[in-house]
Amino acid sequence: MKISIGIVGLLALSLGLTNSVQSQELQRRASWEARFSTPATSGHGVLIRSLEKGSPLEKAGLLEGDRIIKVNDVPIVDGEIWSDVSYNLRGAETVKLQFVRGSELIHTEVTPNPLEKETHPELDTFYEEVTSSYGITQRTIITKPKRAGRQAAIVVIGGLSCSSIEVYPGRRGNWVQTLKDLVRKSGMVVMRIEKPGVGDSNGNCSEADFHTDIAGFKAAIEDLKSKPYVDPERIVVYGSSMGSALAPALANEHQLAGIISDGTFFKTWFEHMLEIERRIRVFQGDTESEIVQKMNNYYIPLYYGMLIEKKTYQEVVNAYPALEEYNYHGPRHMYGRPMAYYHQLQDHDLAGAWEKVSVPVRILRGTNDWIMSAFDNHMIMDVLERNGHKDHVLVEYPGLDHWNTIHETPKDSFEGKEGKWDVGTVDQIISWARELTGLSN
Repeated sequence: MKISIGIVGLLALSLGLTNSVQSQELQRRASWEARFSTPATSGHGVLIRSLEKGSPLEKAGLLEGDRIIKVNDVPIVDGEIWSDVSYNLRGAETVKLQFVRGSELIHTEVTPNPLEKETHPELDTFYEEVTSSYGITQRTIITKPKRAGRQAAIVVIGGLSCSSIEVYPGRRGNWVQTLKDLVRKSGMVVMRIEKPGVGDSNGNCSEADFHTDIAGFKAAIEDLKSKPYVDPERIVVYGSSMGSALAPALANEHQLAGIISDGTFFKTWFEHMLEIERRIRVFQGDTESEIVQKMNNYYIPLYYGMLIEKKTYQEVVNAYPALEEYNYHGPRHMYGRPMAYYHQLQDHDLAGAWEKVSVPVRILRGTNDWIMSAFDNHMIMDVLERNGHKDHVLVEYPGLDHWNTIHETPKDSFEGKEGKWDVGTVDQIISWARELTGLSN
């Protein structure tokens, strides 16, 4: 049989294929509806600390104190595996469990409930998908004011962790409040992107590398620019933490209207981690002589092996066993991400992207942010000025730490003391976003 398709037909077929990929239905994420802790005794698995009333686990007969040791035949031997299986929970998808109660091994099945989706008064909320050049379909969440015409937009690029950017009902925290206020108070279209394996996205965040993350962000930005309700000339990028360091490169490549960086850094990851270790040593009361000794003998070799020689932590420790005492990361991961993520990050030219920036820049840094140094932020200002950039502002917000929280001192933040929410931080971000896209404040 001979089939003839004209140019119009080919175009329609091409568009149809593209849309079918981007509109692939992602399964809705779920939660355990319970709280867990690592067992204090030897062995593996997670202990159930509490169960929500009427939860699938409770209905399946599990009790507080039971220890879950396998999920879908995967042994729960460490926190990284537990995180992976928990991120992979999907609503209405049956899960096989093995758990121990006393000396009895019990097998059962549970079907988690899908999480309720977020909604916002006076806004349309769209749960959509994009597929990156790596073939991974990822969740995007777009909120839009209920009005006609092309609108200004913010694309949010979060930090490196495997935390969700969703503000589903019941989720709390100052970062969540920042996202919620940004969505509800900005009067702009706001897009957020879930990393691979996070939220409803396909993939595995604990194995996804730096380049994979960037590919997802790029696909999402191009998708946002194509929306009929978005003005592609009035999109700003708001980056937080790692996202703040990626913001200039994304703005350069996708011709965005401005950059808002919140809690950013400028140096290589090797330099960055050594600075963090030095600050931690101060917080923990080491003398300056002790700090010099530990930096030279332990931390510099540890991070040199991992970032410059491109080894895993375990490989570095195997070669130099004395380093094991000073490595608080996992054998193959740092902050939940694989070694490949940081190997690629180390080689990525973050600083060079700032030299190429031509659009307006707004940077927010907290004076109690012990993760990112003040000097890095001032280096960015110096680079911009040296390259003739005309529109850049750095605001150093009193008391703010790296997690959108106000503290008395950086050490209070380091020690996890309870801080305060200050709406002025997100109000500053919103004010900048509106300014950079020509909206009144």
